[in-house]
Amino acid sequence: MNISTEELKKKIIYRSSYRGSKEMDALLSSFVKKVINSLNNEDLVNLYKLIDIDDDNLYKFKCDIKTSIKIPNNKINKLFKEYKFKK
Repeated sequence: MNISTEELKKKIIYRSSYRGSKEMDALLSSFVKKVINSLNNEDLVNLYKLIDIDDDNLYKFKCDIKTSIKIPNNKINKLFKEYKFKK
């Protein structure tokens, strides 16, 4: 990915807030706001890949339900799985 760190952060923040379902918008945007400023470039790329996963598979992944796609085991995905959403 050949874009600046700040541009990548903007893309991630936007995509995490406008997904299609209100529930996933709230969950992902809350998670992204919490972690985005503490991530290095590799983690940001992994976060971008995570938020690019469709809502159904992402929800299943979060709830430990078998997904129809392979989701890699990395730091960001682990953080997302462990994240506790608070309103």
